Amino acid sequence: MESNFDSNVISHSVKILERNNIFISGTKKVHNFNENEFLINTVMGNINIKGSNLELIKLDTNDGNICIKGKINSVTYLEGIEGEKENSFFSKLFK
Repeated sequence: MESNFDSNVISHSVKILERNNIFISGTKKVHNFNENEFLINTVMGNINIKGSNLELIKLDTNDGNICIKGKINSVTYLEGIEGEKENSFFSKLFK
């Protein structure tokens, strides 16, 4: 499932409330999502959210805001979209 957002969005923030709700501004595109993982492109890079019982609650395509509820286990900024090789510390070290 993919959604495109207004590319004029400049501001970016991530707010997690009690590990049950996450609000993200500056969203450009939702690459894919399911109940355990969301992959979202923002103005500051790609974000991978992992958890359980994740559910898209609000999606504002005009402002680039998204709200997800469920148990949040991790929020990670990625260098590329999923499937691309990441430039982690260990991959650089063992080249």
